[in-house]
Amino acid sequence: MAPVDIGVFIPIGNNGWLISTTSPQYMPSYDLNKQIVQKAEGYGFDFALSMIKLRGFGGKSEFWDHNLESFTLMSALAAVTSRIRLFASTAILTLPPALVARMATTIDSVAPGRFGINIVTGWQSAEYAQMGLWPGDKYFGYRYDYATEYVQVMKDLWKDGVSNFKGEHFQMDDCKLSPRPGGKVQIVAAGQSGRGVEFASGYADYNFAMGSGINTSTAFGQATARLVAAAQKAGRDVGSYVLFMVIAEATDEAAQAKWKLYNDGVDEDALSWMKSQSSKDTNTDANSTAKNIDLPEGAVNLNMGTLVGSFETVARMLDEVANVPGTKGIMLTFDDFLEGLDKFGKHVQPLMKSREGKA
Repeated sequence: MAPVDIGVFIPIGNNGWLISTTSPQYMPSYDLNKQIVQKAEGYGFDFALSMIKLRGFGGKSEFWDHNLESFTLMSALAAVTSRIRLFASTAILTLPPALVARMATTIDSVAPGRFGINIVTGWQSAEYAQMGLWPGDKYFGYRYDYATEYVQVMKDLWKDGVSNFKGEHFQMDDCKLSPRPGGKVQIVAAGQSGRGVEFASGYADYNFAMGSGINTSTAFGQATARLVAAAQKAGRDVGSYVLFMVIAEATDEAAQAKWKLYNDGVDEDALSWMKSQSSKDTNTDANSTAKNIDLPEGAVNLNMGTLVGSFETVARMLDEVANVPGTKGIMLTFDDFLEGLDKFGKHVQPLMKSREGKA
């Protein structure tokens, strides 16, 4: 079994990824995320990624109502790490591509060869409407065309130091960038729809696949197969980084008890807000994030795949994930990040065949 990358989806927003009042409740901070990323680096993790979220879901848990900013956080983390790759997220409706290209060059000078960008097209219109930046729901129909031009401008600047790109959404006029990055700035996408996969296959280095269900480790396989086929058609090598939440304890029973506790405290009001926002995108196909994020209420885990069990059980399931063709990495969230990382690093990772020679 070939080694697989392991990454951590750091909690830039409050309470991580559990929409519950009975899960660990905490605010985001630089100090917390520094501890998490340094701990991940110590356990041999390959990358860390921070999302960008500009408005939360409310409810009793105030889910994602409190958030840091991605690029400034990752720049600070770049200065206190030495090996782990770092990905910041750009909400492409909020920052011009030439500015983001320069921000990436700056962070690359802090952490040479270790920085990349996650492209966020946006599915929650309220994040942008609150700032007067929402172009209307018609945007759902052309957001990947917008993202294509956005990334092309950045790639032109990084490669040549100048862009004269002329498109429908962006027009550059002798736009300059210097200095340029010392190495490649990798691009991550998260497209799940047909158009999203097409974008990722043509412009990204990795595309996130969303695991689904509880202890269904290979349910994402069809999505990854679509990505691999599209990338082959485009003549590029693009693989999946698969997202899973891990709740691991010494026994299956102890892990399942935690999972039940979190579900018992599900924040229905926050879930209702999430559903109301995701339903606005009427251009989605059956595979899109918007279509799947609002599955039946009770999605305490944001409807991401969740692996619940003993250290041995979770290690076995993660090896199953790694063995799916096209999988290049696994990005993890935890119920409690500091405790979860220790349990993973000390008890789960050493049992994983797919991490032999990596950790």
